Amino acid sequence: MRSQSAVARIASHDRAVIGACVFLISALAWAYLFHLEWQMASPARDTMMAKMGMPIDAAWGGPDFFITFSMWAVMMIGMMLPTMAPVLVLFAGIHAGRSGNPNAPVSVTVLLFALGYFAVWLAFSAGATLAQWILHEGAWLSSGMAPASPVLAGAILIAAGGYQLTPAKRACLTRCQSPLGFLVSNWREGAKGALEMGARHAKYCVGCCWALMCLLFAVGVMNLAWVAALTVFILIEKFGRTGAGVARAGGALMIALGVLVATR
Repeated sequence: MRSQSAVARIASHDRAVIGACVFLISALAWAYLFHLEWQMASPARDTMMAKMGMPIDAAWGGPDFFITFSMWAVMMIGMMLPTMAPVLVLFAGIHAGRSGNPNAPVSVTVLLFALGYFAVWLAFSAGATLAQWILHEGAWLSSGMAPASPVLAGAILIAAGGYQLTPAKRACLTRCQSPLGFLVSNWREGAKGALEMGARHAKYCVGCCWALMCLLFAVGVMNLAWVAALTVFILIEKFGRTGAGVARAGGALMIALGVLVATR
């Protein structure tokens, strides 16, 4: 059996490596988002957005869809990567222990777990891009990628808040709040198993957070203040002692705010 000191060494070693990777990748993602926001705030915003493939009034083409998808994908990485750090550390520790070498460095298997996780979020990004395209084509979005109608903004807030109060939200959040329980009950061996576990964990995360991500359609897709606030809210939901209560309180607040916005 592994001693407590061996387990501590696993956690310490992997925490340092994984923490550094999470910090670096998250920083790069946020730097890209701030760069986009700066371009959008520029006096030559319309020209710059057109060059980026994000036209204000024109119909989208293939490149426009790809650029917008890239924006959503980077946003999901910046928001969700910090929340998956604990499960990555646990996965690395358990995998090292099962391999018979508690002091082994972080392996490719851990990377595959992360790839499986973000493959699901990339699929969500594609869906969000499709939704933005539909809203754009229907002239439901303003030039700042915010709702052109307060009724639409209010409806999105109310729908997102309502989902926060559902059993589906509670069930997915419970899974996300217990990464160790998830790993123990869903463990799979090998590279394929790591991919499958990462994807399965991401499905619970998407089930927990998709409505919160859709709030960006209500406040502005590139409103980084809201992106940062949602990231903090998701972290509190998942790892705070009263995460379930925070989720319900947040849902009630979203509904109230949605009614206020829709009727103003």
